[in-house]
Amino acid sequence: MTRVLPRITPPQGNTPLGIGEIGLCNGETPSSNDKAPMSTVSVSQLLQRGARSLADHSDSPRLDAELLLGKTLGLSRSGLIARGNDPVASEREQSYVSLLAQRLRGAPIAYLTGTREFWSLAIRVTPAVLVPRPETELLVELALQRLPQRQAGPAVDRACSVLDLGTGSGAIALAIASERPGARVTGVDISPAALEVAIQNSRDLGLAHVDWRLGSWFAPVQGERFDVIVANPPYVAAADPALENLRAEPAIALCDGPTGLEALSAIAAAAAPHLENQGWLILEHGSNQAPDVAQLLERHGFTQVRSHLDFSGKPRVTLGTVHSPHQETT
Repeated sequence: MTRVLPRITPPQGNTPLGIGEIGLCNGETPSSNDKAPMSTVSVSQLLQRGARSLADHSDSPRLDAELLLGKTLGLSRSGLIARGNDPVASEREQSYVSLLAQRLRGAPIAYLTGTREFWSLAIRVTPAVLVPRPETELLVELALQRLPQRQAGPAVDRACSVLDLGTGSGAIALAIASERPGARVTGVDISPAALEVAIQNSRDLGLAHVDWRLGSWFAPVQGERFDVIVANPPYVAAADPALENLRAEPAIALCDGPTGLEALSAIAAAAAPHLENQGWLILEHGSNQAPDVAQLLERHGFTQVRSHLDFSGKPRVTLGTVHSPHQETT
């Protein structure tokens, strides 16, 4: 049941905080037809109550409350502190309560605010795409380590190239493009709705040179090769109870079969012909899948195979290289 927050009338003379509302000039009197917003609790009081309501439903209730109230009032987190004593208009209070109720029903914060920070980029997200996770930044970091920072000198006669499979919001591709503006970056996704989000993100971030293509895995890049291929494919097993907590996110981006290895296996099997000599395939996977993914890469001709730990110390990304664009075993 949604709990309506009690209202407290602020001291007279304070103007309720609301998006797009303009206070009257001194001496002006509102007409009888004007509907003046009713003042309620202060910003800080509303924030405290929101955090308490989320305490049993979030790993970061205070942060969630700040992000939702900031979205409602059009304020940054620091702005919420600076204006903590300001009263909040009744309409804005109810909007905040509505967002809290959706969060309590399991909606991801990113879907409610419309954005998620990833690699210091503000990434637009919708229910059509997976919410970018902090651990996925490891995938970006490992890719950047294998891409030259400058394209100059006689030894480099072409721009480095990157393929992001299952790009979703475009977070990975855009993070790489922001760090390597001279690189040729291509993002592929099977979902038209997801690709629309990625395209909009590239425009918002001024990274319109990324090439977006619609299709399944390598189908849109037939005959092309890349220096680095990255992928954060669906890897949750169909019977994994974790899916219950992820039900708000697109199932196609989370699960691709009973074991969770189906998409990873398909990518590993088809990647080598799409890699330049000494190119790298870098895959994100579940924390218990590193041995299986390493075996997949070795089976298909990859060498220097190794797994890397994410910020929480769990094996999250496995990579390997090929020494011939067609070095693939069965």
